[in-house]
Amino acid sequence: MRLTKILSKQTNKPTKLRNVSILYAFCAYSNNCTCTCILGAFMLLWVLVWFYRDNLEITKVSEKHVFVTGCDSGFGHLLCKRLDKRGFRVLAGCLTEKGADDLKRATGPFLKTCILDVTSTASIQKALEWTKNEVGDKGLWGLVNNAGRSLPMGPSEWMKIEDFESTLKVNMTGVIEMTMNFFPLVKKARGRVVNVASVLGRVAANGGGYCISKFAVESFSDCLRRDIQNFGVNVCIIEPGFFKTQVTSLEPIERELHRLWNQLTPEVKESYGDRYLDKYINIQRLIMNTICDSDLSKVTNCMEHALLAVHPRTRYSAGWDAKLLWIPLSYMPACIVDIALKLVLPKPAKSV
Repeated sequence: MRLTKILSKQTNKPTKLRNVSILYAFCAYSNNCTCTCILGAFMLLWVLVWFYRDNLEITKVSEKHVFVTGCDSGFGHLLCKRLDKRGFRVLAGCLTEKGADDLKRATGPFLKTCILDVTSTASIQKALEWTKNEVGDKGLWGLVNNAGRSLPMGPSEWMKIEDFESTLKVNMTGVIEMTMNFFPLVKKARGRVVNVASVLGRVAANGGGYCISKFAVESFSDCLRRDIQNFGVNVCIIEPGFFKTQVTSLEPIERELHRLWNQLTPEVKESYGDRYLDKYINIQRLIMNTICDSDLSKVTNCMEHALLAVHPRTRYSAGWDAKLLWIPLSYMPACIVDIALKLVLPKPAKSV
Protein backbone atom coordinates (compact mmCIF):
# COMPACT_ATOMS: atom_id res chain seq x y z
CA MET A 1 0.00 0.00 0.00
CA ARG A 2 2.80 2.39 0.90
CA LEU A 3 4.65 1.61 -2.35
CA THR A 4 1.46 2.20 -4.38
CA LYS A 5 1.01 5.65 -2.83
CA ILE A 6 4.61 6.57 -3.62
CA LEU A 7 4.26 5.41 -7.22
CA SER A 8 0.95 7.22 -7.73
CA LYS A 9 2.62 10.55 -7.00
CA GLN A 10 5.04 10.08 -9.90
CA THR A 11 2.44 9.70 -12.72
CA ASN A 12 2.47 13.37 -13.86
CA LYS A 13 6.28 13.61 -14.24
CA PRO A 14 8.19 13.13 -17.51
CA THR A 15 8.79 9.46 -18.38
CA LYS A 16 12.56 9.39 -17.70
CA LEU A 17 12.27 11.25 -14.43
CA ARG A 18 9.31 9.11 -13.44
CA ASN A 19 11.29 5.89 -14.05
CA VAL A 20 14.11 7.15 -11.86
CA SER A 21 11.63 8.09 -9.17
CA ILE A 22 9.99 4.67 -9.36
CA LEU A 23 13.38 2.98 -8.97
CA TYR A 24 14.24 5.21 -6.01
CA ALA A 25 10.90 4.55 -4.34
CA PHE A 26 11.27 0.80 -4.83
CA CYS A 27 14.77 0.84 -3.29
CA ALA A 28 13.56 2.89 -0.33
CA TYR A 29 10.63 0.52 0.23
CA SER A 30 12.93 -2.52 -0.05
CA ASN A 31 15.37 -1.04 2.44
CA ASN A 32 12.54 -0.41 4.91
CA CYS A 33 11.31 -3.98 4.55
CA THR A 34 14.85 -5.31 4.98
CA CYS A 35 15.39 -3.26 8.14
CA THR A 36 12.06 -4.45 9.56
CA CYS A 37 12.90 -8.07 8.82
CA ILE A 38 16.36 -7.76 10.37
CA LEU A 39 14.92 -6.11 13.49
CA GLY A 40 12.23 -8.78 13.78
CA ALA A 41 14.77 -11.58 13.34
CA PHE A 42 17.05 -10.01 15.96
CA MET A 43 14.19 -9.73 18.48
CA LEU A 44 13.14 -13.34 17.85
CA LEU A 45 16.74 -14.51 18.29
CA TRP A 46 17.05 -12.53 21.52
CA VAL A 47 13.87 -14.14 22.92
CA LEU A 48 15.04 -17.64 21.97
CA VAL A 49 18.47 -17.09 23.54
CA TRP A 50 16.84 -15.70 26.70
CA PHE A 51 14.55 -18.73 27.03
CA TYR A 52 17.48 -21.08 26.43
CA ARG A 53 19.64 -19.39 29.09
CA ASP A 54 16.72 -19.14 31.50
CA ASN A 55 16.13 -22.91 31.38
CA LEU A 56 19.73 -24.00 31.95
CA GLU A 57 20.10 -25.72 35.33
CA ILE A 58 23.07 -26.42 37.57
CA THR A 59 24.44 -29.93 38.09
CA LYS A 60 25.54 -31.92 41.17
CA VAL A 61 22.56 -30.69 43.20
CA SER A 62 23.06 -33.41 45.82
CA GLU A 63 26.39 -31.83 46.78
CA LYS A 64 24.93 -28.38 47.44
CA HIS A 65 23.61 -27.05 50.76
CA VAL A 66 20.81 -24.50 51.04
CA PHE A 67 19.86 -22.71 54.26
CA VAL A 68 16.24 -21.49 54.48
CA THR A 69 14.82 -19.30 57.26
CA GLY A 70 11.20 -19.25 58.42
CA CYS A 71 10.40 -22.90 57.68
CA ASP A 72 7.66 -23.53 60.23
CA SER A 73 4.92 -22.85 57.68
CA GLY A 74 4.06 -21.10 54.43
CA PHE A 75 6.60 -20.53 51.67
CA GLY A 76 9.60 -21.73 53.70
CA HIS A 77 7.95 -25.00 54.72
CA LEU A 78 6.90 -25.80 51.15
CA LEU A 79 10.25 -24.75 49.68
CA CYS A 80 12.17 -27.08 51.99
CA LYS A 81 10.01 -30.05 50.97
CA ARG A 82 10.49 -29.29 47.29
CA LEU A 83 14.24 -28.74 47.57
CA ASP A 84 14.51 -31.99 49.52
CA LYS A 85 12.78 -33.85 46.66
CA ARG A 86 15.16 -32.19 44.21
CA GLY A 87 18.12 -33.65 46.10
CA PHE A 88 19.51 -30.56 47.81
CA ARG A 89 21.04 -30.81 51.28
CA VAL A 90 18.50 -28.58 53.02
CA LEU A 91 19.28 -26.78 56.27
CA ALA A 92 16.00 -25.42 57.65
CA GLY A 93 15.81 -22.71 60.28
CA CYS A 94 12.58 -23.01 62.28
CA LEU A 95 11.33 -20.71 65.01
CA THR A 96 9.69 -23.50 67.05
CA GLU A 97 10.37 -27.13 67.90
CA LYS A 98 6.93 -28.05 66.60
CA GLY A 99 7.67 -26.44 63.24
CA ALA A 100 10.96 -28.34 63.02
CA ASP A 101 9.34 -31.67 63.94
CA ASP A 102 6.52 -31.21 61.42
CA LEU A 103 9.03 -30.48 58.65
CA LYS A 104 11.28 -33.44 59.49
CA ARG A 105 8.30 -35.81 59.39
CA ALA A 106 7.41 -34.57 55.89
CA THR A 107 10.91 -34.85 54.38
CA GLY A 108 13.78 -37.24 53.85
CA PRO A 109 16.87 -37.98 55.95
CA PHE A 110 19.07 -35.37 54.24
CA LEU A 111 17.04 -32.41 55.48
CA LYS A 112 18.22 -31.07 58.81
CA THR A 113 16.68 -28.44 61.07
CA CYS A 114 17.83 -25.97 63.68
CA ILE A 115 15.98 -23.53 65.91
CA LEU A 116 16.48 -19.99 64.64
CA ASP A 117 15.16 -16.60 65.76
CA VAL A 118 16.39 -14.02 63.24
CA THR A 119 15.84 -11.20 65.76
CA SER A 120 18.45 -12.74 68.09
CA THR A 121 22.16 -12.30 67.37
CA ALA A 122 23.00 -15.23 69.64
CA SER A 123 20.54 -17.48 67.77
CA ILE A 124 22.00 -16.46 64.39
CA GLN A 125 25.56 -17.13 65.59
CA LYS A 126 24.55 -20.54 66.88
CA ALA A 127 22.90 -21.38 63.54
CA LEU A 128 26.01 -20.17 61.71
CA GLU A 129 28.35 -22.46 63.66
CA TRP A 130 25.99 -25.39 63.08
CA THR A 131 25.92 -24.60 59.35
CA LYS A 132 29.72 -24.41 59.13
CA ASN A 133 29.95 -27.93 60.54
CA GLU A 134 27.35 -29.17 58.06
CA VAL A 135 28.77 -27.66 54.86
CA GLY A 136 32.48 -28.08 55.62
CA ASP A 137 34.81 -26.79 52.90
CA LYS A 138 32.10 -26.78 50.22
CA GLY A 139 30.51 -23.59 51.44
CA LEU A 140 26.82 -22.72 51.28
CA TRP A 141 25.22 -22.75 47.84
CA GLY A 142 22.07 -20.88 48.82
CA LEU A 143 20.79 -18.64 51.59
CA VAL A 144 17.04 -18.02 51.41
CA ASN A 145 15.92 -15.20 53.71
CA ASN A 146 12.27 -16.15 53.91
CA ALA A 147 11.38 -15.46 57.57
CA GLY A 148 9.03 -12.53 57.96
CA ARG A 149 6.06 -10.99 59.72
CA SER A 150 3.43 -8.52 58.60
CA LEU A 151 1.82 -7.29 61.81
CA PRO A 152 0.99 -4.84 63.13
CA MET A 153 -0.37 -3.28 59.95
CA GLY A 154 -2.76 -0.33 59.73
CA PRO A 155 -2.88 3.48 59.59
CA SER A 156 0.52 4.95 60.47
CA GLU A 157 -0.97 7.30 63.08
CA TRP A 158 -2.16 4.31 65.07
CA MET A 159 1.38 2.94 65.53
CA LYS A 160 3.83 3.35 68.37
CA ILE A 161 7.57 3.09 67.73
CA GLU A 162 7.66 -0.44 69.16
CA ASP A 163 5.00 -1.47 66.64
CA PHE A 164 7.33 -0.48 63.81
CA GLU A 165 10.36 -2.07 65.48
CA SER A 166 8.72 -5.47 66.01
CA THR A 167 8.32 -5.88 62.24
CA LEU A 168 11.60 -4.23 61.21
CA LYS A 169 13.61 -6.54 63.50
CA VAL A 170 12.40 -9.58 61.56
CA ASN A 171 11.98 -8.35 58.00
CA MET A 172 14.83 -5.87 57.74
CA THR A 173 17.46 -6.29 60.46
CA GLY A 174 17.02 -10.07 60.46
CA VAL A 175 17.61 -10.28 56.70
CA ILE A 176 20.68 -8.05 56.87
CA GLU A 177 22.22 -9.81 59.88
CA MET A 178 21.61 -13.28 58.43
CA THR A 179 23.15 -12.26 55.11
CA MET A 180 26.20 -10.58 56.60
CA ASN A 181 26.96 -13.55 58.86
CA PHE A 182 26.35 -16.28 56.27
CA PHE A 183 27.82 -14.46 53.28
CA PRO A 184 31.41 -15.81 53.66
CA LEU A 185 30.00 -19.34 53.29
CA VAL A 186 27.98 -18.33 50.21
CA LYS A 187 31.01 -16.56 48.75
CA LYS A 188 33.09 -19.71 49.17
CA ALA A 189 30.57 -21.72 47.13
CA ARG A 190 29.98 -18.88 44.61
CA GLY A 191 26.31 -19.41 45.39
CA ARG A 192 23.13 -17.37 45.76
CA VAL A 193 21.42 -15.09 48.24
CA VAL A 194 17.64 -15.16 47.77
CA ASN A 195 15.76 -12.45 49.64
CA VAL A 196 11.98 -12.52 49.95
CA ALA A 197 10.63 -9.00 49.56
CA SER A 198 7.04 -8.25 48.47
CA VAL A 199 4.99 -6.27 45.98
CA LEU A 200 4.47 -3.96 48.97
CA GLY A 201 8.18 -3.26 48.65
CA ARG A 202 7.19 -1.55 45.39
CA VAL A 203 3.91 0.10 46.44
CA ALA A 204 3.43 1.30 50.03
CA ALA A 205 -0.25 0.44 50.45
CA ASN A 206 -0.56 0.59 54.24
CA GLY A 207 1.10 1.85 57.38
CA GLY A 208 3.26 -0.03 59.86
CA GLY A 209 6.67 -1.61 59.49
CA TYR A 210 5.86 -4.13 56.74
CA CYS A 211 6.09 -1.90 53.67
CA ILE A 212 9.06 -0.04 55.15
CA SER A 213 10.92 -3.31 55.74
CA LYS A 214 10.19 -4.68 52.27
CA PHE A 215 11.40 -1.47 50.60
CA ALA A 216 14.55 -1.92 52.71
CA VAL A 217 14.97 -5.53 51.51
CA GLU A 218 14.74 -4.33 47.90
CA SER A 219 17.36 -1.65 48.49
CA PHE A 220 19.69 -3.88 50.52
CA SER A 221 19.53 -6.61 47.85
CA ASP A 222 20.32 -4.16 45.04
CA CYS A 223 23.28 -2.70 46.95
CA LEU A 224 24.62 -6.15 47.84
CA ARG A 225 24.27 -7.44 44.27
CA ARG A 226 26.25 -4.52 42.87
CA ASP A 227 28.90 -4.71 45.59
CA ILE A 228 29.68 -8.42 45.14
CA GLN A 229 29.03 -8.91 41.41
CA ASN A 230 32.74 -9.64 40.79
CA PHE A 231 32.76 -12.62 43.18
CA GLY A 232 30.39 -14.87 41.23
CA VAL A 233 27.60 -14.60 43.80
CA ASN A 234 24.04 -13.91 42.62
CA VAL A 235 21.50 -11.95 44.65
CA CYS A 236 17.85 -12.59 43.75
CA ILE A 237 14.72 -10.82 44.96
CA ILE A 238 11.37 -12.60 45.25
CA GLU A 239 8.37 -10.25 45.09
CA PRO A 240 5.22 -12.24 45.96
CA GLY A 241 1.76 -10.79 45.60
CA PHE A 242 -0.96 -11.67 48.12
CA PHE A 243 -1.05 -15.37 49.08
CA LYS A 244 -2.98 -17.29 51.72
CA THR A 245 -0.42 -17.77 54.48
CA GLN A 246 -0.23 -16.87 58.16
CA VAL A 247 0.98 -13.43 57.07
CA THR A 248 -2.39 -12.70 55.43
CA SER A 249 -4.59 -14.56 57.93
CA LEU A 250 -7.58 -12.37 58.79
CA GLU A 251 -7.93 -13.30 62.47
CA PRO A 252 -4.56 -11.93 63.64
CA ILE A 253 -4.92 -8.90 61.33
CA GLU A 254 -8.25 -7.99 62.93
CA ARG A 255 -6.95 -8.70 66.42
CA GLU A 256 -4.01 -6.34 65.87
CA LEU A 257 -6.25 -3.63 64.41
CA HIS A 258 -8.44 -3.76 67.52
CA ARG A 259 -5.33 -3.54 69.72
CA LEU A 260 -4.04 -0.52 67.82
CA TRP A 261 -7.45 1.16 68.01
CA ASN A 262 -7.72 0.60 71.76
CA GLN A 263 -4.35 2.26 72.40
CA LEU A 264 -5.36 5.50 70.62
CA THR A 265 -6.15 8.68 72.49
CA PRO A 266 -9.81 9.86 72.55
CA GLU A 267 -8.85 12.79 70.29
CA VAL A 268 -7.42 10.53 67.59
CA LYS A 269 -10.40 8.16 67.80
CA GLU A 270 -12.76 11.07 67.40
CA SER A 271 -10.96 12.28 64.26
CA TYR A 272 -11.46 8.89 62.60
CA GLY A 273 -14.99 8.27 63.88
CA ASP A 274 -16.58 5.30 65.66
CA ARG A 275 -17.34 3.41 62.45
CA TYR A 276 -13.90 3.77 60.87
CA LEU A 277 -12.42 0.63 62.46
CA ASP A 278 -15.28 -1.58 61.27
CA LYS A 279 -15.06 -0.14 57.75
CA TYR A 280 -11.28 -0.64 57.69
CA ILE A 281 -11.64 -4.28 58.78
CA ASN A 282 -14.30 -4.90 56.13
CA ILE A 283 -11.91 -3.55 53.46
CA GLN A 284 -9.19 -5.91 54.70
CA ARG A 285 -11.61 -8.84 54.51
CA LEU A 286 -12.58 -7.90 50.97
CA ILE A 287 -8.96 -7.57 49.83
CA MET A 288 -7.75 -10.80 51.44
CA ASN A 289 -10.74 -12.84 50.23
CA THR A 290 -10.58 -11.42 46.69
CA ILE A 291 -6.88 -11.14 45.90
CA CYS A 292 -5.13 -13.81 48.00
CA ASP A 293 -3.95 -16.82 45.99
CA SER A 294 -3.90 -20.25 47.64
CA ASP A 295 -1.29 -21.72 45.26
CA LEU A 296 1.94 -21.16 47.19
CA SER A 297 3.92 -23.05 44.55
CA LYS A 298 3.86 -19.91 42.39
CA VAL A 299 6.28 -18.40 44.90
CA THR A 300 8.37 -21.50 45.61
CA ASN A 301 8.77 -22.05 41.85
CA CYS A 302 10.51 -18.68 41.72
CA MET A 303 12.70 -19.58 44.69
CA GLU A 304 13.64 -22.91 43.09
CA HIS A 305 14.56 -21.24 39.83
CA ALA A 306 16.76 -18.75 41.68
CA LEU A 307 18.65 -21.67 43.26
CA LEU A 308 18.71 -24.04 40.27
CA ALA A 309 19.20 -21.78 37.25
CA VAL A 310 22.65 -21.28 35.81
CA HIS A 311 21.61 -17.70 35.08
CA PRO A 312 19.09 -16.70 37.79
CA ARG A 313 16.98 -13.60 37.36
CA THR A 314 17.45 -10.50 39.48
CA ARG A 315 13.74 -10.21 40.34
CA TYR A 316 10.87 -12.68 40.40
CA SER A 317 7.26 -11.45 40.57
CA ALA A 318 4.96 -14.21 41.83
CA GLY A 319 1.18 -14.16 41.52
CA TRP A 320 -1.32 -12.68 39.08
CA ASP A 321 -1.86 -9.60 41.24
CA ALA A 322 1.87 -8.90 41.31
CA LYS A 323 2.16 -9.02 37.53
CA LEU A 324 -1.13 -7.33 36.59
CA LEU A 325 -1.75 -4.92 39.48
CA TRP A 326 1.07 -4.07 41.87
CA ILE A 327 4.11 -4.02 39.57
CA PRO A 328 2.36 -1.91 36.88
CA LEU A 329 1.03 0.36 39.65
CA SER A 330 4.57 0.88 40.94
CA TYR A 331 5.49 2.58 37.65
CA MET A 332 2.54 4.97 37.80
CA PRO A 333 2.84 8.59 39.00
CA ALA A 334 2.48 8.84 42.78
CA CYS A 335 -0.72 10.88 42.46
CA ILE A 336 -2.46 7.98 40.68
CA VAL A 337 -1.50 5.53 43.44
CA ASP A 338 -2.65 8.05 46.06
CA ILE A 339 -6.03 8.46 44.38
CA ALA A 340 -6.49 4.70 43.95
CA LEU A 341 -5.81 4.02 47.63
CA LYS A 342 -8.01 6.95 48.68
CA LEU A 343 -10.90 5.41 46.77
CA VAL A 344 -10.36 1.99 48.37
CA LEU A 345 -9.82 2.95 52.01
CA PRO A 346 -12.62 4.34 54.23
CA LYS A 347 -12.90 8.07 54.84
CA PRO A 348 -12.25 9.41 58.37
CA ALA A 349 -15.07 11.28 60.05
CA LYS A 350 -13.15 14.57 60.28
CA SER A 351 -11.41 14.50 56.91
CA VAL A 352 -10.89 17.73 55.02
